[in-house]
Amino acid sequence: MKYAITVNGRERRIEAGDPDTPLLWILRDWLGLTGTKYGCGVGVCGACTVHVDGAEVRSCQTPVEALVSSGGRVTTIEGLSKDGKHPCQQAWLDEDVAQCGYCQAGMIMAAAALLRRKPQATDADIDEALSDHVCRCGTYTRIRRAVHAAAKAVSQ
Repeated sequence: MKYAITVNGRERRIEAGDPDTPLLWILRDWLGLTGTKYGCGVGVCGACTVHVDGAEVRSCQTPVEALVSSGGRVTTIEGLSKDGKHPCQQAWLDEDVAQCGYCQAGMIMAAAALLRRKPQATDADIDEALSDHVCRCGTYTRIRRAVHAAAKAVSQ
């Protein structure tokens, strides 16, 4: 089947044989947007988080057909900002958050969605928003610091 979806502001035409093909595979394999990571494949680790119409979703659990039927606009880590300077991306660098970095794109996408909903997020807000994201390196303290730094940058 042929689909037209909007990814990072650009309409993309793709051909997927199965309407249940996960968005993750469309992004990575067909469109070459490898910033979105495959972690667990069952939607519990958060590494594959992207935005659909501004809300965070697990791309490993989102079938391409759902996007077509809803007209959803997808934003990946590559499309969060044109120059990689989104406040969350910059704060991650400034706070030296990443160790292995595998989970970071999903974490950044979740943090960006949180700050869009709640620009003055508290520690409790951050912990709740990221509670279902797994960082095997355990950089949670630096992640929280980065989200606070990004919140300050957004509010300026």
